[in-house]
Amino acid sequence: MAGGTGLEAFQGLGPWSSAAGFAPFLLLLAAIACFPLVPKLSGWWAHLRNKWVLAAVCGLVGVGFHFSVAGDPARLLETLLDYLAFMALLASLYVVSGGIHLSGAFSGLPWLNTVFLAVGALLANVMGTTGASMVLIRPLLHANRRRRHKTHVVVFFIFVVSNTGGLLTPLGDPPLYLGFLKGVPFAWTLGLLPQWALLQALLLTIFHFLDEIVFHREEMETKHALVEDLRQAERPLHIQGWVNVGLLLGILAVVLGAGQLLLPALRPGWGDARAEALCKVAQILALGGIVALALARKAHPAGEVPFRRNHFSFEPLGEVAGLFLGIFGAMLPALDLLRAHAALLPLDRPWHFFWVSGLLSSVLDNAPTYLTFASLAAAKAGVMAGGGGASLGALAQTSPALLKAVACGSVFMGANTYIGNGPNFMVKAIAEHSGLEMPTFLAYMGWSAAVLLPLFLIETFVFFR
Repeated sequence: MAGGTGLEAFQGLGPWSSAAGFAPFLLLLAAIACFPLVPKLSGWWAHLRNKWVLAAVCGLVGVGFHFSVAGDPARLLETLLDYLAFMALLASLYVVSGGIHLSGAFSGLPWLNTVFLAVGALLANVMGTTGASMVLIRPLLHANRRRRHKTHVVVFFIFVVSNTGGLLTPLGDPPLYLGFLKGVPFAWTLGLLPQWALLQALLLTIFHFLDEIVFHREEMETKHALVEDLRQAERPLHIQGWVNVGLLLGILAVVLGAGQLLLPALRPGWGDARAEALCKVAQILALGGIVALALARKAHPAGEVPFRRNHFSFEPLGEVAGLFLGIFGAMLPALDLLRAHAALLPLDRPWHFFWVSGLLSSVLDNAPTYLTFASLAAAKAGVMAGGGGASLGALAQTSPALLKAVACGSVFMGANTYIGNGPNFMVKAIAEHSGLEMPTFLAYMGWSAAVLLPLFLIETFVFFR
């Protein structure tokens, strides 16, 4: 079946073979979306072991398809390292943030919820959407524990904190960090402030008015209890687990140091591909050490208190690890096919890149989707001279409108589905573990279609015509 190497082999596939390449990912996506809705399957799907089994099968089929066509073990190793680095970052942030307990003047009043989301949008640019989500989701759930209707609060939390808020720095979201590693200047993303500010203002305004409406329909007893929570708070903010705050800063130092110090130091002697692989391995090992320190802290009587108050459990992490193992493997041939045929797509205008990169980032990993369309934009702009990372830096200088469109599409539209960005599914799992009934995969897409798509049209009209 192999007819070449790398992407050339995928360019020669016919329509039926190409459809087979997308099949493992589409099957896993259909399972995530539909199994919870089918009575005879929902009980089976509720067991973590069964999710792991189906995800592993889909992932192995995707890997097998890729290898049978391209015979490219280097690509398989790259994908494995990508998954391990992804899970190392997610696990370290999840475990470390589980040992940080915020308490004080938190109550589920609409204005406080809005402030919470606004602070999260700012923090997402400093500690990443994953870090901000893991630190803030539990205090937000605790603040709204008396509210009867609070699903919308978590949905907007995913929109704002887990996705769209992290647009202003390479630390904010994986696609931007990948662009930074490929030559985009670190401060370049600050130029996306107008796009970020408009979307955050619109989202926070919509959320505040919606939360006010829901809040005023609550029972009077609930409203009085929330006001009393705020009045009786002895201090505006109290943090337990300062050691874990230090570990959280250590995670940020590892991520930033790997990109700004280790990778440039390795490139001259090892080349781009090997340097990036070694950098990922070093990052995985360093983050694994931080997880070990956090778990040792959890075993200590004094350090265990914040974990207990956060109702910490490994179950949400296990669910995300299993499903994304399948996603990374199953999407491998899908991304190969996309890259092989991307040049045939009629993309010329910024709004083309905004929507195509965004819609694909809704269901595929937004980091490689960003890289695929940023590279295509560089080729369209005449600055792709053989695939080197510096071409994206040149694109940022010569055709910033195209790169801005790809960056905004990849980051913003990761909020369209639960699998568009890593923190989305994690936040959903944490909320459900706390007892909150979250929307199904399709119901969540209904929320994003109703709220986000009109705002993306406004962004298109204002910035990307």
